[in-house]
Amino acid sequence: MIKTLSISNSKLWRNRLKFDFWSLLIVLLLMCFLPLLDLSDYTLGILIVAMYLAIVAMSWNLLAGYCGQFSMAPAAFAMIGGYIVGLSDFHAQLSLWISVPLAIVGTAILGALLGLTVTRLKGPYLSLTTLSFAEISRVIISNSHEYTRGDQGLNVPSMINDRLSYYYFFIVLVLLTGVFIYWLMRSKLGGFLLAIRDDQEGAESKGIDIVFYKLVAFTISCSLCGFAGAMYGSFSQLVSPEMGLLQQTGLVISMVVIGGIGSLTGPVIGAILVYLGSEWLREIGNIQMIVFAFVVIIFARFFRTGIWGFCLGLKQRLLQNHHE
Repeated sequence: MIKTLSISNSKLWRNRLKFDFWSLLIVLLLMCFLPLLDLSDYTLGILIVAMYLAIVAMSWNLLAGYCGQFSMAPAAFAMIGGYIVGLSDFHAQLSLWISVPLAIVGTAILGALLGLTVTRLKGPYLSLTTLSFAEISRVIISNSHEYTRGDQGLNVPSMINDRLSYYYFFIVLVLLTGVFIYWLMRSKLGGFLLAIRDDQEGAESKGIDIVFYKLVAFTISCSLCGFAGAMYGSFSQLVSPEMGLLQQTGLVISMVVIGGIGSLTGPVIGAILVYLGSEWLREIGNIQMIVFAFVVIIFARFFRTGIWGFCLGLKQRLLQNHHE
């Protein structure tokens, strides 16, 4: 019988994951009250885009934070998911109820095909391969004018007309993504992913098929990114090659690193703070990536567990002081 590393089945890990999940619920509950501050449509739009990026960040974190596989294509798969919806409407006039599931399945299949190659790679080669795939995908979409209209993008039908309703709709989407990942990490599959992340050779020696489970994680992560892209397209009513820019991937990675990699709540906190900060910096000048690159370096050097990890450490110290 295959056994995973002790952390996956330990009471400590399950309690930590449970606390993480309930913290995510509290964050989303607090966000439900933000419209009471009489926010403008522009501010609501910023928060909606932040939640779209939060779903992409959670998807990337599933692969990198829980499985230890560093992909450079989360934004590319979000772009592909958005384009599946856009192309379905532009060429076949399919409703979102059909095109969104197609986006999820399509990005899952594409992710599985790419994963068959990259999950056998180690070190920087996985990152370089996914980076190449991301750029090739963006260039193909940008240059296929007769099918994708190139840099002009494609119009996407809207699912909801009211922006406030869209705001709460995206809160539900983030919640559903969090519930799914929480369930996944409590399952046997989640234990295998943690085992691969913590000690790949040790996991393999215990009989875990590391290539297969890395492939499963890669496929799920890609499909969640595709789902996020499809939902973003329905909100913005436009998808374009800019969705797949490397800058977008850098933004997603900075959100996870700053918020807290390997957690449920961290990517959501990071997405909100980083994107709000990005919009604020846009008013000063187009220096967002320079600032966030510097912040990521600081966090990677001094706060490796991110904001969420810092909060957990503070909580532990307070509990210890209380018991003393």
